[in-house]
Amino acid sequence: MKNVIMILAAVLLSSAAFAQKAEFKFEQLTHDFGNILEGPEATYEFKFTNVGSEPLIIQSCSASCGCTTPNWSKDPIMPGKTGVIKVKFASKARIGSFNKTIYIQSNAKSAKERYELYIKGVVIPKAKVGGNLKMSPSKQ
Repeated sequence: MKNVIMILAAVLLSSAAFAQKAEFKFEQLTHDFGNILEGPEATYEFKFTNVGSEPLIIQSCSASCGCTTPNWSKDPIMPGKTGVIKVKFASKARIGSFNKTIYIQSNAKSAKERYELYIKGVVIPKAKVGGNLKMSPSKQ
């Protein structure tokens, strides 16, 4: 009887080790807005695919600063399907360079507790626009 229990335990543990879960595959983890004009919101959509074998569920997304707002689908992303996390950065009164982090809590397999995405750029004051300053195209 003891041998049967040990064999069953070994089979259960080995099958759990091979079980696949939901898994993100992002097109990119960092987006550089470049130079953006102070005032309007800058937006970017991080696109991903669920390359795992179970539905991917995003429980929450948050940002390192209140000036950055992530939005995501509350519906599960089925295996092989794609989704987006839309990020808005409020540039008003945020002159200078910025580096922000978006934190994702989900059921995706990962060695880390959460996934992280990054946005960066430089906010140029409206008063300094003109001359030879090159602005990045709008990233909507």
